[in-house]
Amino acid sequence: MQLSNLKAGHKTGRGFSLVELVIVIVIIGIIAAIAIPRVSRGSKGAGESSLSSNLAVLRNAVEMYATEHGGTFPGVNADTLGGAANSTAAMISQLTLYSKSDGSCKTTRDAANGFVFGPYLRKGIPPLPVGANKGKTTVKLDVTASPPPASVGTGEGWVYNQTTGDIIANATDADDSGAKTYDQY
Repeated sequence: MQLSNLKAGHKTGRGFSLVELVIVIVIIGIIAAIAIPRVSRGSKGAGESSLSSNLAVLRNAVEMYATEHGGTFPGVNADTLGGAANSTAAMISQLTLYSKSDGSCKTTRDAANGFVFGPYLRKGIPPLPVGANKGKTTVKLDVTASPPPASVGTGEGWVYNQTTGDIIANATDADDSGAKTYDQY
């Protein structure tokens, strides 16, 4: 080893000192402390945005059906495929299949026989994106309640009143702000 090449105060090895490593770890910790809460809030906000979007799609489908069927909301009349009048099955058929003005349904468009309306929901009932019933696509009829419909506990994703056309999320969990619950969206 040539001593003439060594200068006072310079390291001979390549690497990081303990102080440098501690500084890097502290900086990474600070960044993580800032970023993790933002990411978790973002995912919760995404669920609320998805809920608002799904409700808008469902409400628009119900309103469009009523507009094209003389003010009658889906589910009021039988669908002629097994869904009785005032049933969830009729409501879903009437939103997802082709229908006539009387509410009867068919899986294919048949203009010659009057099946010219719909479908209003191409992918079916969307899953509830938030709350205890998250992922549920089922609908519970709430015909006895005065508007708006009320949440009915676990089991169903959505609550629908075919008399008024109102549809809500079946979730009483508080939203991100804590100011209201998901069934109040």
